[in-house]
Amino acid sequence: MIQHAPPAPATPHLHRALHRERIVSTWLFAMCAMVFAMVVLGGLTRLTHSGLSMVNWEPVTGWLPPMTPQEWHAAFAGYQLTPEYREINAGMTVDEFKGIFWLEFIHRLVGRSIGVAFLLPFVFFLMRGWINRRSIPVFTGFFILGGLQGVLGWYMVKSGLVDEPDVSQYRLAAHLGLAVVIYAAMFRYALRLRHGYEAVRPVLADKMATTRRGVLMIVALIFVTLVSGGFVAGLNAGMIYNTFPLMDGRLIPHGLYGDSPAILSAFDDHMTVQFNHRVLAVFTVCCVIIFWLLSMNSNLTPRQRSAYNILVLAGLGQVALGISTLLLVVPVALAALHQAGAVIFLSAALFTLHTLEWNRNTS
Repeated sequence: MIQHAPPAPATPHLHRALHRERIVSTWLFAMCAMVFAMVVLGGLTRLTHSGLSMVNWEPVTGWLPPMTPQEWHAAFAGYQLTPEYREINAGMTVDEFKGIFWLEFIHRLVGRSIGVAFLLPFVFFLMRGWINRRSIPVFTGFFILGGLQGVLGWYMVKSGLVDEPDVSQYRLAAHLGLAVVIYAAMFRYALRLRHGYEAVRPVLADKMATTRRGVLMIVALIFVTLVSGGFVAGLNAGMIYNTFPLMDGRLIPHGLYGDSPAILSAFDDHMTVQFNHRVLAVFTVCCVIIFWLLSMNSNLTPRQRSAYNILVLAGLGQVALGISTLLLVVPVALAALHQAGAVIFLSAALFTLHTLEWNRNTS
């Protein structure tokens, strides 16, 4: 167990600083919840084929939906020019169009709301001096990344409005990956603020430093697996080979990496993309289980032990959701839960990492 020097007596100034950090961290956790909701909404728009229903990007003026029959017909007329309408939804009525429009509109509205919910409190905290100078670039970076995420989202949508009625899997995976990066960065920083970012940074013993590197590897594996799921989603690769653990009757199906050059198969070939996602998921959870078993003989604090247990449960739950989603041929509700579970799994790994680095309370 890491030994800490006795904490210095708290002063009124320190109490005020910690109280302010707690308020700022609560705000950041709320922002994380909003980004989490955006990830789930984004998955739902894809699963319900709603994402291409809005053919214009109006980041400043697009706060209101069509209000009159004329405005609805104008929005529908724009959609009728898209490949998705011509090849999939030809004959759709205005009322049917509203069914897919609303989900995408809510998705974009929540995205804009995140920008406002971040900027206004940030300016307030800055003016009150609750954010120190060293943290200003960090929060500014969060805001810039959020803006880039909006641009990347529209860049993704545009790929499905030209020739094919589907967005590029590359752009979808990038859009998902950036959302998760923003979430993870804010979540990690919020944890540090909540538990004393400036107060205690224990010197890691050799064994604990090694454990920390192991958790960092798990965080990286979860992220890579999550992004690979974005390629599965972009190619609708989960709609085929709906058996587990076999694919096409074999553990290693015939025809893997059959494209030329072969590396493109990892991103373009339905079989290879799904196979890679399976292997990454199973390998990641096996690493988590091994990590958890090895921790049995470690002298951990109660918080660290709880974090380890939550991590292994989140991993097992995520694998169960993924297999169920595959076997049932991607039902919308289960697939959305699977996407949400990926972010929860990553959060559990980040919290575990946090308990190894910033451990104010060892009891």
